[in-house]
Order: sequence, then C-alpha cells, then structure tokens
Amino acid sequence: MRKNIGDQSISTVFVLIIFCIFAVSVLMVLMLGVSIYQNLTEISREEQDQRLALSYIRTKVRSNDESERLHIGEFHGHPALIYHEVFGGRLFRTVIYHYNGWLNELFSEADLDFSPADGTQIMPLDELRLEELGEGLIMVATGTRSLLLHTRTRLANTASGSEPLKEVLPR
Repeated sequence: MRKNIGDQSISTVFVLIIFCIFAVSVLMVLMLGVSIYQNLTEISREEQDQRLALSYIRTKVRSNDESERLHIGEFHGHPALIYHEVFGGRLFRTVIYHYNGWLNELFSEADLDFSPADGTQIMPLDELRLEELGEGLIMVATGTRSLLLHTRTRLANTASGSEPLKEVLPR
C-alpha cells in the first residue's frame, strides 16, 4: 500500500512539473507575440507617417506649381521647399522643411527672417531630403520612402531661395 502512495506522489509531482513547464512556455510565447505586435505596429505607424508627409508635400507642390514660384533651397541650413505668393502687392513665402524630428511649415512675408523653431509643426518625421534632378523634377525622400514629382515649370534652385522671386513681384 505504501508503494502506491509514493508512486502517486511522484506521478503528481511529475504532472505538476510538466504543467508548470507548459504554463511558462505559453506565457513566453504570449510575451513574444506582444513584442512582435508592438514592433509591427510601430513600423506601420512610421511608414504611414512617411506616406502622409509625402502626400502633404505633393499636394503643396501641385497647388503652388506656377510661374516659377516654387523652388528648392535652404532655410537656416535645412533643405526646404519654398514657394512665394503675392497678396495685396506684398510678397509672402511658405517654407516646408524638417526641423527637430518634425515636418514644419512657415508662412511669412518674404523679407522677414524667422528661425526654424518659429514654424508650425505638421507631423513627426525622421528625415526629409529634397533634390532637384533636372528640368522640373524634384525627388522628395523621407526615410525609406521617396517620391518623384514633375513640376509644370522649371525649378529655380538657389541656396538662399530669394533670387528667382524678383520676377514674381508685380511691376
């Protein structure tokens, strides 16, 4: 009779050990699944932000692509997409640039000097690369995504962004 009780306790301990191993394995798989899901969600969010930023820039280019008002330049050392508009006989500029992890936009009179921190933060963005490739072609890149835009007019690429704009002012 004693031998049966010892065999039963060894069986019970063995079953409990197997159950604990199974429970720990299930918890580890669940934790791994949660980690993978979080990583995929973060990658998806970053990709969506990049697509949204490119769409935003494409819309700005399409809505302001006339009379050589649009060009690539620099805004306080940051590559920028700059376009000018005349309202009430005064020249205004809109600058789209990357600063401190954000896509920013600054609208001001063309003669006023603002710092990059003065712009409006549009959306978080890791990087923004702008490049004029030739006759009216702009390459816009944000991280792993890029966009090639063809403007209706030839771009006027200058470092300061102010030279080709003199033609925009009414005489």
